[in-house]
Amino acid sequence: MAGESHWGYEGETGPDNWGSLSPDYACCADGTAQSPIDIRNASELDLVAIHFDYGRTPNSVTNTGHSIQVDVEGDSHILYDGIRYTLLQFHFHAPSEHTIDGQAAAMEAHFVHQDPNSGMLAVVGILLEEGDGDHEDYAPVFGNLPAEAGRTVNSEDSLALSGLLPQVRTFYTYQGSLTTPPCSENVRWLLLDTPVALSAAQIAAFTAIYANNARPVQPLGDRDLLRVRE
Repeated sequence: MAGESHWGYEGETGPDNWGSLSPDYACCADGTAQSPIDIRNASELDLVAIHFDYGRTPNSVTNTGHSIQVDVEGDSHILYDGIRYTLLQFHFHAPSEHTIDGQAAAMEAHFVHQDPNSGMLAVVGILLEEGDGDHEDYAPVFGNLPAEAGRTVNSEDSLALSGLLPQVRTFYTYQGSLTTPPCSENVRWLLLDTPVALSAAQIAAFTAIYANNARPVQPLGDRDLLRVRE
C-alpha cells in the first residue's frame, strides 16, 4: 500500500527481517504476543460461543500484492464475549499460517472484524484443505482471482458469507497480532477447528498467484491458548 515500506515473504524483505524494514514494523521483531502460532496443548474450557450474523456482499476481489482480498459491504458481524465486531474483509494465505500440532493446512482464510468503539480486531481463521469438488460458495471468488498486483475484479455473483464457514464452529482462541507488518498486537484470534474443503483446482488457482504468503509460527510464550469444550 502507498506509504508502506516494501515487505514480502522471501529474502531480505521476508518475515525474519520485517522488524528492521521500518520503525513502524518494530513489533514484528520485538513483540511478545505475535501470530500465527502452532496450536497444541490448548486448555479446554467452557468459552463463549461466536455468534455469526453474516449476510450477502458484492464480490469485489483484489490482489493486494501480498494476498487475495475480498472487501465486504453491508452489516455482517460477529458477537463475541459481549462485543460486536464488524466484518471488514477476508483474505487468504497458503499454506495455512496457524498449524495444528505442527501440521499446516493447504490454505487459511482470515475474516477480519473490528470493534468500531475500541478499534480492536477479531480475526476468525478458517483452515482450508483439499476435498473432492469445488466449494460452491467460494467459487465466485476462486473463479475470479486477479493475477496482477493492484487489480480488482468485480463479479456479478454476490457472496453468501455464511456459506463460507464450516457448519461446526467450535474454536481455539488466544490474544495475538496481525500476521503481516506492522504486526500490531491488537487481535483476538478465533481459529475455527473444523476445516473447510476446497477443490484441488480452487487451491491451485490461488497458489498459482501466491504459492507462499504465510508467516512462520511465533512463540506462544505465557499467553493462554483456549479451546471450546465440546
